[in-house]
Amino acid sequence: MEDQLAVLLKLLIAVALGAAVGYERAAYDKPAGLRTHALTALASALFVALALQSVEFFSTFQVADVSYGTDPLRVFQAIVVGVSFLGAGTILKQRSDETVRHLSTAASILATSAIGIAVGLEQYVLAVGAAIIVVIVNFAVGLLQGKEPNWGLSTGSSSDSE
Repeated sequence: MEDQLAVLLKLLIAVALGAAVGYERAAYDKPAGLRTHALTALASALFVALALQSVEFFSTFQVADVSYGTDPLRVFQAIVVGVSFLGAGTILKQRSDETVRHLSTAASILATSAIGIAVGLEQYVLAVGAAIIVVIVNFAVGLLQGKEPNWGLSTGSSSDSE
């Protein structure tokens, strides 16, 4: 039970860091905002925590003198594939002028996943530092492009709409 409570604390940390990135994206009215980023970080942290638990479980699991090995790195691969699919869904191509939009939001989702992985591995300084860097990069580039964030998010943003 204590291990599970520790994992829940990790998940809360991952959600908070993902939400910080998502809040900035939502302030710029991007297609994936606070909920998407928070849940991406949570899922990544949970997958890692479960992978670590499975390594411990399967290291003692033996059937007919055959021990089962585990490779937690496969979990990272699965996370990246799943998150890449999610990120690809945010990318839009405009037919009228051949521009591609929302690549930075897709990249933010991928970064948020890595932040969740870092939390799952208890690399909290890296996770917090990466979240801060992602928010600063996205915010600074938005300002350089002359975009005004809506920190109150009161204009009925379509972020995270289903």
